[in-house]
Amino acid sequence: MLGTVTTGRPTRVRTHRRVRSRTARILLALVAAVAVLGVAFVVVPMLRPPGPRPLFQLPVACGETWQLSTYPGHDDYDVDLFPTEGEAWGRPVLASYAGTVTVAGVNGSVGGRNPENPEGPRGRGGGYWVKIDHGGKWETQYLHLLEPPSVRVGQRVAQGEQIGRLGSTGNSGAPHLHYEQRRGWEKVETHFDGEPSGITTDERELILKRKSNNCVSG
Repeated sequence: MLGTVTTGRPTRVRTHRRVRSRTARILLALVAAVAVLGVAFVVVPMLRPPGPRPLFQLPVACGETWQLSTYPGHDDYDVDLFPTEGEAWGRPVLASYAGTVTVAGVNGSVGGRNPENPEGPRGRGGGYWVKIDHGGKWETQYLHLLEPPSVRVGQRVAQGEQIGRLGSTGNSGAPHLHYEQRRGWEKVETHFDGEPSGITTDERELILKRKSNNCVSG
């Protein structure tokens, strides 16, 4: 009677399969660990409470008096700034506080309004705009600039540093600066030089005047 003949191949195949299965499990564990770390890197900072409010200043030249206004449908806490004297087109727009530029480009579309054609076609949204991260989950936004911003994404700017010029790009009816302060995900009442602006709702038209103390330049 003949004995059982073996070649050893099935054993090698099973060994290779076990090695491949173990390698696949290790790779999956590594991918899962990287994914968890990535989520934690994004989520944990978002869960931290905002830092103290920076000492924001009006985003315009030191000593100038500007009109702060809102109107029905403008959105709560949004502020439109108009100069009370002199030409509006091209006035310097300054950083309210030191920070890092996170957006410098076009919001919506530019349109065709400029000093040579002030009644040109409107664009959409905010036109040329800038967003600055001031740390502690605080941000400021500057919209309807005349031309591409004079700063770039990632650039560190000082309080009072010029970031653009006042214009009427985007959905704008006249040259002005649309300005916002944000804390985390929330838009909040603007404060200038430590004092609240008083613009908290768009239920009614409101016009105020404030003098800029944005007198520190980097």
